[in-house]
Amino acid sequence: MPGRCCILKFNDAASNKLVSWNQSTHCCSWGGVIWDATGHVVSLDLSSEFISGGFNGSSSLFNLQHLQRLNLANNAFSSQIPPGFGKLGNLIYLNLSEAEFYGQIPIEISGLTRLVTIDFSTDFFNSAMLKLENPNLRMMVQNLTELRELYLDGVNISAQGKEWCQALSSSVPKLQVLSLQSCYLSGPLDSSLLKLRSLSSIRLDNNNFSAAPVPDFLANFSNLSQLRLSSCGLNGTFPEKIFQVRTLQILDLSNNMLLQDSLPEFPQGGSLETLVLSNTIFSAKLPNSIGNLKRLTIIKLRDCDFSGPIPKAMANLTQLVYLDFSNNKFSGSILPLSLSKSLTHIDLSRNNLTVPISSLRWDSLVNLVVLDLSNNSLNGSLPTQLFSLPSLQTIHLSNNHFSGPLSEFPVVPFSVLRFLSLSSNDLEGPIPESVFHLQSLNILDLSSNKFNGTVELSSFQKLGNLTTLSLSYNNLSINAGLASPALPLPLNLRMLLLASCKLRTFPDLSTQSRLTYLDLSDNQISGSIPSWIWNIGNGSLTYLNLSHNLLEDLQQPLSNLPPLLSTLDLRFNQLRGPIPTPSPYSSYVDYSNNRFTSSIPHDIGLYISYTNFFSLSNNNITGIIPKSICIASYLQVLDLSDNAFSGTIPSCLIQNERLAVHMCSLHTLDLNENLLDGKIPKSLANCEALEVLNLGNNGMNDTFPFWLKNISSLRVLVLRGNKFHGHIGCPDSNSTWPMLQIVDLALNNFNGVLPEKCFSNWRAMMAGVDDVQSKSGHLEFKILQFSQLYYQDAVTVTSKGREMEFVKVLTIFTSIDFSCNNFQGEIPKDIGDLKLLYVLNLSVLNLSFNQLVGRIPTGNQLQTFSENSYLGNRGLCGFPLNESFKAEDATPSTFDGRHSSSTNEIKWEYIAPEIGFVTGLGIVIWPLVLSNRWRRCYYKHVDRILSRILNHQNKRRASSGRRSISHNSKAENVALMKSTVCGF
Repeated sequence: MPGRCCILKFNDAASNKLVSWNQSTHCCSWGGVIWDATGHVVSLDLSSEFISGGFNGSSSLFNLQHLQRLNLANNAFSSQIPPGFGKLGNLIYLNLSEAEFYGQIPIEISGLTRLVTIDFSTDFFNSAMLKLENPNLRMMVQNLTELRELYLDGVNISAQGKEWCQALSSSVPKLQVLSLQSCYLSGPLDSSLLKLRSLSSIRLDNNNFSAAPVPDFLANFSNLSQLRLSSCGLNGTFPEKIFQVRTLQILDLSNNMLLQDSLPEFPQGGSLETLVLSNTIFSAKLPNSIGNLKRLTIIKLRDCDFSGPIPKAMANLTQLVYLDFSNNKFSGSILPLSLSKSLTHIDLSRNNLTVPISSLRWDSLVNLVVLDLSNNSLNGSLPTQLFSLPSLQTIHLSNNHFSGPLSEFPVVPFSVLRFLSLSSNDLEGPIPESVFHLQSLNILDLSSNKFNGTVELSSFQKLGNLTTLSLSYNNLSINAGLASPALPLPLNLRMLLLASCKLRTFPDLSTQSRLTYLDLSDNQISGSIPSWIWNIGNGSLTYLNLSHNLLEDLQQPLSNLPPLLSTLDLRFNQLRGPIPTPSPYSSYVDYSNNRFTSSIPHDIGLYISYTNFFSLSNNNITGIIPKSICIASYLQVLDLSDNAFSGTIPSCLIQNERLAVHMCSLHTLDLNENLLDGKIPKSLANCEALEVLNLGNNGMNDTFPFWLKNISSLRVLVLRGNKFHGHIGCPDSNSTWPMLQIVDLALNNFNGVLPEKCFSNWRAMMAGVDDVQSKSGHLEFKILQFSQLYYQDAVTVTSKGREMEFVKVLTIFTSIDFSCNNFQGEIPKDIGDLKLLYVLNLSVLNLSFNQLVGRIPTGNQLQTFSENSYLGNRGLCGFPLNESFKAEDATPSTFDGRHSSSTNEIKWEYIAPEIGFVTGLGIVIWPLVLSNRWRRCYYKHVDRILSRILNHQNKRRASSGRRSISHNSKAENVALMKSTVCGF
């Protein structure tokens, strides 16, 4: 009837079914519409029609009183659900999923008593969510006694376990499918659910069941075919008898990181098709009976704690399609999977698998799409059959022990291989020509092997789809010249890594419009950094590493750095002139170990306001540290060491609490070896994550920074070689620096007694022999959250007159150096409890040249150090010091008056040499008095010379087996040592 043809007025743009709705065709042929014999519309399916805009309760849709099935899913109505749906009393199927409805579900839905299926599922990440508050879940389902399928995924229900379980069990007795994923439900599951005897599918993923255990009663659902409880915060041991439910087809317990168990024995005849236990702590060995799961198609055990060999019985799982055992502790060999011809995905990465894989029948896996065996200990040669598999798109074999040459291999016509990673193996020989015929390759990573020979960079022009090329750290010589300038490298290239490839010149990348990541480090490139490099990628360059080359300057004129350049590494070159201004969005900037001069730009803070890492160490930069650096509130590492900075640490760190330190992110602050004076900013106490504070070898004049006492993460404190004074200690705290492992206060003017309380708080130094292995590692932390970039602190420690720089500070290395101060009193007994000071050969204790008295405490670690650790303390005695050592022995002998005379005669033959000596001495000494930098350099060289002399003498004494006779007295040796160690 013509009147019945005009049903709705929808926007038919971009629709598929609605395009057939017009007056020229009979309405019975309209897409998505089903009529009954009497001409009434009984089914309307307008799903995925790109319908936009809302409708209200007056819509003509609600005049379809005979409608039984309505599907409006996957549209964009962007409105609340109209109450007019309550007029459709004959509905048995209602699907409004992913239709961008939001707000409260109307109470009128509860009046649709004939409903069998409701689907209001919505995207959990959609900010405009549907909700069931008033009415709540109980009110909505109270009249829906015929309901068999309920899908409310992503609807905000926010109900406790007992509340929502009883609401369902009392109202929908015929329910078969329950899907309440991401509904803000709480646990635990209530046993009232057992009233739903027909329940076969339970999907409760992404709720918070408050670390509740999985209830045993779930095994009592005799028709249970699907149980999905991923990401529910479940705890405890999983009930074994649920595995024995013979009707169970899908079991997903993934992402419950406190859920544990081992897999039971599986009986014959099980129905299990999908088993997902990823990100749980299921452990132990896989049972051989897993081979009884003949219907298994998907098994995901990623990030668990399984161990032992992979059962050979798994070779019988002929229906297997998807296998993921990654990041476990499986050992032994890879199971033969030649019978599983349906396999599309194999991921056995990050395990302990060994033995060769070349003997396996890879050629039978004709449907294989992804193969990931990376991060194991697989060895032998690579099976070239892999490159002949017609469906294979990903080969990931990095971080293994594959060796030998990569042989030439036949390339499948129209090969679909897109990802090939063989990095971090022991492959050798030339790169086979076959690689250059893999036309579909997007990513090629051959880095960290032993490939050799000369490679023309122009060879990769053939791989037109290449987006990532990594050849770093081989024995290759890359010829950067292009054979044909008209055929540059693939224009889709986004990442190019050619570190340690013996490059002598920059490859011409000026035409690369998409390149975002460039690593040319560890090469032999000299000369200037070309100006075109900053225009790579049309301003989209985000990573540039030119470190460890022979670069001398930056080609002028220097334009602004790319705005998105987050990582710039220029360290270990010979770059001169002023430092380049970083990109305003940089995260990592390293200019260290160059020859940069001048001063830091006064507005540097504007360019490093988002920077995590900033290093200018070991350059020739002068001037003050500009106040604008306070803006850099995201800094984790600030390293300005080994320069000639003068003045004070910026006062804004003290005065302006709104600036950086108020939100301090610092892990490392290294200002060592400069010309700074003044005080330590007290606002550093806000840096609660601080691990390393190195202010050594400056001219700072302050008291001990006891106000840093609450920074529990502090591991390294170096105040050496300044003008600090007063007492040390933290009298108001019982837990001062429990992680401290290096403290260097030498060459200052500290006085008073050594604080016993501090030593007892330094618990990181108290580990015994059994703890050493567990603490072993390096003092490092990640700079960028989603990268592999780490920073490792370098600290210089003085031991026995010798300076040692630890570029990687061991987390078990310990050192205490209080030498060359004015400490008084006895050595605290608690210092003997610092067990790591004797467990490790690398540990240092130096209390020399103070005013300590009494006997060195016995029966602990203090006797394990040499007498050099205690020299120069008047009145200190006990082993390892010589018991006969006298206080007066510690002072140099006085002049004997040999130049005095009873007459007034001036004997010029004696005086002239002395005048010359004094004059020459003044020429040497006067710069040492006036120049702190000259003084440090002088002492460093003298220390090396004296250290060699003393070491040579020690070797002679040890080889002779008796004490050598020295021409100098002990007191003179001590005085010499004092001048060597303390610099006076």
